[in-house]
Amino acid sequence: MRGDLFVMTGASGVGKGTLRARLMERVKLHYSISMTTRPPREGERHGIDYWFVDEATFERTKREGGFLEYATYVDHSYGTPRAPVERALERGEDVLLEIEVQGALQVAEKMPEAQLIFVIPPSLSELRQRLLLRGKDTLEKIEKRLERAREEIALADRFHYVVVNDLLADAVADLERIIMARRRIVNRMRPALERALERDPDLEAELDEIAKRMQRR
Repeated sequence: MRGDLFVMTGASGVGKGTLRARLMERVKLHYSISMTTRPPREGERHGIDYWFVDEATFERTKREGGFLEYATYVDHSYGTPRAPVERALERGEDVLLEIEVQGALQVAEKMPEAQLIFVIPPSLSELRQRLLLRGKDTLEKIEKRLERAREEIALADRFHYVVVNDLLADAVADLERIIMARRRIVNRMRPALERALERDPDLEAELDEIAKRMQRR
């Protein structure tokens, strides 16, 4: 049976990467690594967090139709390679994408069955504080990110789920509930339904003996 595609998105600085890492400690998912033209941040690794490439490589992949989605965000390009996602879904694995909002909406158009999860901050003031404390952007870039966040949050009604990342543990638990609920829909539970209708001959014989003994009492 084909797996489910989960697409998690939200404003920059809302904590998508941390949520994804914590979620994958608790739930088995295939994580699709995105390609980006932005330079690595401290601690990020090529082929683990992102595929870090130059503009020429990114444009070539785009021309060849190699992306499931791609977008430009705050002067850098991001894209999801299509082939690894399709292979994992066909193997029956549930796939998680952690991508920007533009890209998430592209995936929704190409794969309407995708489950779209929008992560929001408790407030824009809290988001501004997180971006300032992260210390990875200039003040000008932070203001750009906040303005973009306002625009993106207005699109939340185009998604299936909204998760507020206020307390990290609560947000991770919410994401886990979403994944597990999808795994309990009827189509995914067909094998369990079929097993529920099976009868074990050896157990049935044992139960028949118990029933006979009860009747003799």
